[in-house]
Amino acid sequence: MTITMYGFWRSIASFRVRVALRLKGLEFEEIPIDILSGEQFEPGYLDVNAERVVPTLIHEGYSVFQSLAIIEYLDDVQPSPRLIPRDAKEAAYTRALALVSAADTHPLLVPRVRNHLAKTFGADARAIEAWGKHWTSEGLANYERLLARLVPAPFVLGSKLSISDICIAGHVVGAHLNKLELTGFPLVSELAAHCFAMPAFATSHPFEQPGYKALAH
Repeated sequence: MTITMYGFWRSIASFRVRVALRLKGLEFEEIPIDILSGEQFEPGYLDVNAERVVPTLIHEGYSVFQSLAIIEYLDDVQPSPRLIPRDAKEAAYTRALALVSAADTHPLLVPRVRNHLAKTFGADARAIEAWGKHWTSEGLANYERLLARLVPAPFVLGSKLSISDICIAGHVVGAHLNKLELTGFPLVSELAAHCFAMPAFATSHPFEQPGYKALAH
């Protein structure tokens, strides 16, 4: 199958989709869209995704956007390994954990929110950095409490990886980007360590992407 993903090296949502594609062994081409410089607002990308966000997945000419919708779509077109269980209770649990980051925390950290804080409320770089650290830490604390109720062994659903592991690892990526320590979140840290020991996660990390490496040099 022919797969193209429009993403950005720093995008946590793009990270989620990269991981899912690699766990499923699906080859893809990633086209970078610099959402920090505003490339997503250019007419060419508007034709790809009218929401003007990343990631967007193009599969055999069909466009899918929003990272969790993309992962569910990939489960339908490439069922093995499944990332959303067929069991209703397990599926609800793993979706709920995924949404703690994808719906509750991550939307507060994206560039359009940071830009709005600066333009509308006069937030300077230090204030915006503090905003990012605060909400990322809140998400880590939420995950630590939730995981304490059903401790990962080693993943959220035991030996089976799921969409919740991808989203928790993505939240840890956010901690890395915000230069936060994980010492106060041992369950989150251990789960993330198991995830990033796997090539699909390690190679999808923002710091392993060509866009980051180009900036680092």
